Amino acid sequence: MTHQSRFSAFIASMFVSSTFLSACAVSASPDPVVDVSPVPVQADFATCVVDLQQKAKVAGISQHIIDTTVANLKYVPRVIELDNQQPEFTTTFGDYFDKRVTTWRVEQGRKMMVKHQSLLAKLTKEYGVPGQYIVAFWGLETNYGSYKGSMPVLDSLATLACDPRRSDYFTGELIQALKLKQQYRFADSTMVGSWAGAMGHTQFMPTNYRKYAVDGDGDGVADLWNSEADALTSAANFLQHLGWKADQRWGREVLLPQDYGFEYLGSQSVLPLSQWRALNITQTNGQPIAAPDMQAALYLPAGHTGPAFLGYDNFNVIMRWNRSEFYAISVGHLADRINGASELSRAVPKQPRLSRDIVKQLQQKLNDSGFDVGKADGILGRNSVIGLQAFQKKQGLIADGFPDAQTFKALGIKL
Repeated sequence: MTHQSRFSAFIASMFVSSTFLSACAVSASPDPVVDVSPVPVQADFATCVVDLQQKAKVAGISQHIIDTTVANLKYVPRVIELDNQQPEFTTTFGDYFDKRVTTWRVEQGRKMMVKHQSLLAKLTKEYGVPGQYIVAFWGLETNYGSYKGSMPVLDSLATLACDPRRSDYFTGELIQALKLKQQYRFADSTMVGSWAGAMGHTQFMPTNYRKYAVDGDGDGVADLWNSEADALTSAANFLQHLGWKADQRWGREVLLPQDYGFEYLGSQSVLPLSQWRALNITQTNGQPIAAPDMQAALYLPAGHTGPAFLGYDNFNVIMRWNRSEFYAISVGHLADRINGASELSRAVPKQPRLSRDIVKQLQQKLNDSGFDVGKADGILGRNSVIGLQAFQKKQGLIADGFPDAQTFKALGIKL
């Protein structure tokens, strides 16, 4: 999204913000607020298109494109439906992870490493991003190019630009998409993608397409739809600009000692590896973790009964691509598997999905108990997790910030 964009279907997880925030890779608020502002009716669209033509002219779009493309932009009701869609249930880490880090994706990723061996070696040398990470992003974004989206990007962006809720953002993306069309002479029919405008093998939003897309095959066009070389080179370039550290991995699965107190957890508790080692956090084989001069944070996406991960600086880079901890862990582990690593040492537990109504009850109970988590919106964001952890600690429960059955019972909520 890239952003990149993760304008895939709404990622409704316990630690993920709205689709729009994920897709645009902007910093999510601690607990995102559901936007229920009125949306425009189709009758307003014609007036909006007239305004878009003027804005396109000011931005330097040719009169030919304004007359043949902008003037003929179409309203797409389905885009607004998808933009407004809210999940009834949360997605558990197990559901999310198992659907993304699959045997097929691992095997196909290894094939792509072989297919693009020379190119990936070149990209690693030039951009500092190992090939398995580039391929892992590709796999999660579009299944290695097998599904790049089928919505007309220009119409989708125009529809969102004429929606008052985020008009400025999507108007800017539409203008950048028109500049791409003008620069490379892309046909409107070529410019297809997600409902929110993410495009190509790597699902770049237009602004990031313009900034970071690279002509990797030397044909004079940075074509993220039809050139795998362009797409992979562009992904490497984007990751480098996001701050990828060539001398570090993304993170790793770790084991916690039985007496771990969970006082340090999540992105708000970044510690040097030497301190994690002193806390008896180990590698999955039980050996002490190495302690170079690096920082890391501990993540428990399924609570204390599931796998634990230390995320390094490059974990944060992945989060700039998609603001989802689930996504970052999935990319990192998929990259490891593509590179020959084994499956997680600790299985991801099967956990029930929670309805948004139940999550709202949980949030309201926390607020009523003096643990301010903000608006009870049914989305477990950072504030909710912090408040939940404080409640668990006070109740003598395992304070992992995860809403398990014991926590619900202590809050007086029946599942």
